[in-house]
Amino acid sequence: MLLEIENLKTHYPTSKGTVKAVDGLSLSIDENEVFGLAGESGCGKSTLIRTIMRLVPDNARVSADKMTFQGKDLLSMPDRDFREQVLWQGISLVIQSAMNALNPVYRVGDQIVEAIQAHAPLSRAECEQRVAALFDAVGLQAGLMRNYPHEFSGGMRQRAMIAMSLCLDPRLIIMDEPTTGLDVLVQERILRNLRELRARSKHPASILLITHDISVIAEMSDRIGIMYAGRLMEVAPAVEIFRNTYHPYTLGLKNAFPSIRQLERELISIPGSPPNLIEDIPGCVFTARCPFAIEACEHQRPPMLEVAPGHKVACIRTEHVEEFRQRAGEKKTWQSSKSRI
Repeated sequence: MLLEIENLKTHYPTSKGTVKAVDGLSLSIDENEVFGLAGESGCGKSTLIRTIMRLVPDNARVSADKMTFQGKDLLSMPDRDFREQVLWQGISLVIQSAMNALNPVYRVGDQIVEAIQAHAPLSRAECEQRVAALFDAVGLQAGLMRNYPHEFSGGMRQRAMIAMSLCLDPRLIIMDEPTTGLDVLVQERILRNLRELRARSKHPASILLITHDISVIAEMSDRIGIMYAGRLMEVAPAVEIFRNTYHPYTLGLKNAFPSIRQLERELISIPGSPPNLIEDIPGCVFTARCPFAIEACEHQRPPMLEVAPGHKVACIRTEHVEEFRQRAGEKKTWQSSKSRI
C-alpha cells in the first residue's frame, strides 16, 4: 500500500465556529493505481490535497489515526524531512488552475530545471536533457523549453505542469482538477498522454485524480471514491461503482451526467445545497438532500460497510438499494429534498 489514511480530520477554527473541511476520511492508494476522487465543489477534495502536501494554513487542526506514505508517518515527520524525502521525489502535485501556476518571468524549462536541482545532484546539462525528454513524453517540442509561459496555450501549460510533476519519478502524483477550463479535445489529448506515460514506464506512478467531472475519473481510474461534505460516501472499483451503485448521493451524481447509451434520458440535478460545515451533523451529512432518508439517518453517523469485495458505502439503508436504484432515475423522486420513504 502506497498511501494509507485513516480517520483524517482537517478543521479550521473561525470566529463563527469550527469548519470541518475533512471530517473522518479514510482511504488508501496502492502501487501502480489510479484512484479517482469525485464530488461537488466545496466537499473537501482540495483540503485533502493540501493536508497531504502540508499546504494547509497555520491555524488548521490536523489529526488522523494513521497517515503514511510508503510506510513513513507523514504526521510526525519533520518539515525538513518531508521536503527532502517526500516532496517531488515521493509525492508531486499538479495543482488546480495549473495553467496559471508557472512563474510568468521565468522560462518554462528553467522552472522545471530548478525543481530538479533542488532535490537531485544533477548538472545543468543533465537537467535540461531530462526536461527535453519529459516535454517529448507529454507531447511538447523540446525547443519550447526556452519559451515563457505567456507563449504557451492553456493546454500546453497544463502539459508542462504534468512534465514538472514527473521530473523526479515520484511514486504518487496528485492531480487536482487537471482538465478544468480546457476544451474537450485538449482534455482528451492530456488524458491520452497520461495513459501512454504510465504504459511506457517500468515503474508507473500511482495517481490521485481529483475532479468533479465523473466522465474523467471513469475513463482514467482503477478505483473511485465519492466525497461529500468532508466525508467519503462510497468507494469501489471503477466499473463496480457505476454498475452497482449503492449510495443515494452517487446515484444522484450519475443522474446529473449524460449517458451515451441513453441519449433521450433527462438529466436530473440534486436539489438543495451541501450543508454548512460549521454545523455539528451527528448523522449522515447527505440527509437533508436525500429522498430516501429516514429519521435514523439524522442521528446515526453511518459506518463504512463493505457490501462487496473492495466496495464500501457509508449508508445505513443498504438493504433497500434495489428500490433506491429504481426510484433514483425518476425526476419526481428528487423534486423535494424533504421527501421521505
